[in-house]
Amino acid sequence: MFAFIVRRLLQSLIVMMAVALLSFTMFRYVGDPVNQMVGIETTLAERAALRERLGLDDPAYLQFGRFLFNAVQFEFGISYQHKKDVSKLILERAPATLELSFISALFALLVGIPMGVYTGLHRESPISKFLLTISLIGISLPTFLIGILLIFIFSVNLHLLPSFGRGEVIRLGFWTTGLLTPSGLAAIIMPGITLGLFQMTLIMRLVRAEMLEVMRTDYIKFARARGLTDRAINYGHALKNTLVPVITITGLQVGSIIAFAIITETVFQWPGMGLMFLQAVQNVDIPIMAAYLMLIAFLFVTINLIVDMLYYVVDPRLRVDRATTGGH
Repeated sequence: MFAFIVRRLLQSLIVMMAVALLSFTMFRYVGDPVNQMVGIETTLAERAALRERLGLDDPAYLQFGRFLFNAVQFEFGISYQHKKDVSKLILERAPATLELSFISALFALLVGIPMGVYTGLHRESPISKFLLTISLIGISLPTFLIGILLIFIFSVNLHLLPSFGRGEVIRLGFWTTGLLTPSGLAAIIMPGITLGLFQMTLIMRLVRAEMLEVMRTDYIKFARARGLTDRAINYGHALKNTLVPVITITGLQVGSIIAFAIITETVFQWPGMGLMFLQAVQNVDIPIMAAYLMLIAFLFVTINLIVDMLYYVVDPRLRVDRATTGGH
């Protein structure tokens, strides 16, 4: 287990170095930071002094080393657009994105797994066919279109839910949450469903496919021959083995939810990191773009590492295979 973790950590470190190089390249070669930070009236001498103070005239390897050192300390400089520390901007926006991602992932799991189990156990029922049709619609429609449709139905026509914003939030230390206020709960419903719908349909179809495959295996037939009840077979044996690959997909989808919340946050004007990143792209705010890229890569790498460890713990075949390989 220790060797497995060390190997995964080394792989994660290589990925983060590659992303850091990409982020640094964005810092160095996409536009001129000095032009973004000064006005038209700034003299050439003042520009040169600013370049020297920022270390922009140093060799590339020194700048990259400085960038890595600062990135490890979560320091990405000053935003060109907001004139504020990028780290503080991200910390202000992170609770909104993480809260939205958590609700979306929870929705995808709590709805997707039961739907997948039901459609796997009752393949020919009308309800299963209806759920499969709904899932096909959910996986086919673009995220922004789903959001616009929900706004049109529940905000414009029915006036039930707010169409934008996060609602009233409560500050708990450095964290801000809207889950403890009525307006905050109402505001997160449509963005949460919009962001989680694709993941929900993906999980549902994966669980259904795994359930159908597991139900045909020999040990399920032996369990029936032993006289076990359908409930014990379906949920005690089949579902348990079905969830092994679901852990991997679900973990990676959590990273995807955080990374691709940009569209949902834009449609609903959700004040999170995704909306800030999109505004940074529009204004060529390189520090925010680089910081967001590094943060998303770190989240993906961390989630992937946790998923690999869970997969190793849950699936005994991996431990047996590694023990056998080590023995030879």
